[in-house]
Amino acid sequence: MPQTPKERLSALNLALPKTATPAGNLVGFKIDHGLVYVSGQLPLQDGVVRYLGRVGDTVSQEAAYEAAKLAALNVISQLSIAAGGDLARIELVRVSGFLCCASGFTNIAAVVNGASDLFVEIFGERGAHSRSAIGVAALPRGVPVEIEVIARLLDQEI
Repeated sequence: MPQTPKERLSALNLALPKTATPAGNLVGFKIDHGLVYVSGQLPLQDGVVRYLGRVGDTVSQEAAYEAAKLAALNVISQLSIAAGGDLARIELVRVSGFLCCASGFTNIAAVVNGASDLFVEIFGERGAHSRSAIGVAALPRGVPVEIEVIARLLDQEI
């Protein structure tokens, strides 16, 4: 049974995507007193948006769940850089999931579970986190899901 986050990624046949260059005056993550603040990540693969639209309208709940997983994989790429390539140094603290959804769509938490499930699958108990799941009218680049994270570097003082 895979023990490290890297081994778990490999067992799931997941490769960390190349991190996207942020548009504008921001960075992919910032470290402060041992906490890693990861900017909102989109469902990109090789820099290309893989999911577009509004959940409950042009995007199914199942597709949005997969979009949340892909956005979470981009978060993990940012965390890997922040941890110098050693994901075993990471513990998730907080996840915020933003969902562009049609009026009346209320199953927001089930979609954001795509990210939460992947974090726990990769990091084990260190992937458990507090969370908000928030429905919004629009997201950057027309994506249905955006995921942002606060994590802790385990070997640094807070």
